[in-house]
Amino acid sequence: MSVVHVREELVPLLTEVTARSADFERQRHVSDDIISRFKQVGVYRALVPKIYGGDECSPAQFCELIEQIATADGSAGWVASFGMSPFYLGALPPDTLKELYRNGPDVVFAGGIYPTHNAQLADGGYRVSGRWCFASGSMGASVFGVGIQPEGENALPRMAVLPRESIHIDPVWDTVGLAGTGSHDLLVDDAYVPQEWTFIRGGALNLEGPLYRYPVLSLATQVLSVVALGVARAALNEIYQIAHRQQSVTGAPRLADRPQAQMQIARCEAELRSARAWFYEAIDDVWQRLLVGNEPGQQQVNALRLSSTHVTRVAADVARQALALNGMGGVTMTSPLQRYVRDTMVITQHAFMGDLSYLNAGTVFFGGKPLPGYL
Repeated sequence: MSVVHVREELVPLLTEVTARSADFERQRHVSDDIISRFKQVGVYRALVPKIYGGDECSPAQFCELIEQIATADGSAGWVASFGMSPFYLGALPPDTLKELYRNGPDVVFAGGIYPTHNAQLADGGYRVSGRWCFASGSMGASVFGVGIQPEGENALPRMAVLPRESIHIDPVWDTVGLAGTGSHDLLVDDAYVPQEWTFIRGGALNLEGPLYRYPVLSLATQVLSVVALGVARAALNEIYQIAHRQQSVTGAPRLADRPQAQMQIARCEAELRSARAWFYEAIDDVWQRLLVGNEPGQQQVNALRLSSTHVTRVAADVARQALALNGMGGVTMTSPLQRYVRDTMVITQHAFMGDLSYLNAGTVFFGGKPLPGYL
């Protein structure tokens, strides 16, 4: 029943990711061999410029790739979504970018942006110390970013980019959902970071082409919210798997033969497919403008943000309805349905998808000015 066409070369990987979902959740990170497989199928080179050996895919192509991985496992999709790192790292100076991609485009990045820590000036760079939270995919990363506020600077905060050997990972990630993302804390103790290995967060990218004019904050939101789409699709796929075979302990008809279940599954399909259609329509609207040299307007960017929040809420509701359809069978820890509900719930908790996005979107619809950082 999937509405996404899966590339043939992805099938073996997705099958294995699904089979190992419980392992990822138990160990609280996606295994290194899967990260290597992500490299092989192009997750980390997808948005890297062609001049550095990347594929320079469109935003929609990348989101569809993440959606497919998330259908196999939500945590794996979340970790893979940080293949959008060129939209962060692209703000580094050109010479630094050449060095970053010197050995190829498959750079695995993890970042702990908050809280921002003060950094002291030192020999053309900064001395960096502190603890940063929510570094998703940290266990498989080779390059890390942490948020700093340089001493004496009143400008926007910077991100300092460090190699793995400068980072200590504190495995504190213990959550109700997306447990396999390895979103641990990062600790740095008096590391020296040259200024050319830092960039202003939200600064212009030193990359050419329409792809790199796409709204950065919107894409950072979309690659996460699309994970919810994949997980909700997995929940519906699970219902279709059990609908014809599972017999009720009360002697009631099979799930597929119950009129109430038939109506409920139809509503779920309609709601999920509608939210998905708007999500990708908003992406395409902005992308087509960029391809002809135009910049997206405020209403177009607003649609990117609002459709992202909307799709996470719809996906979470669809996952909950799938769990309810399965009755008592869905509440056991051996059922993937309970994990789908927990994963989608955590996605709705992310700051990008909070209720504040509705306030900002409504303000834009009324012709007002949203809060800083929304657009």
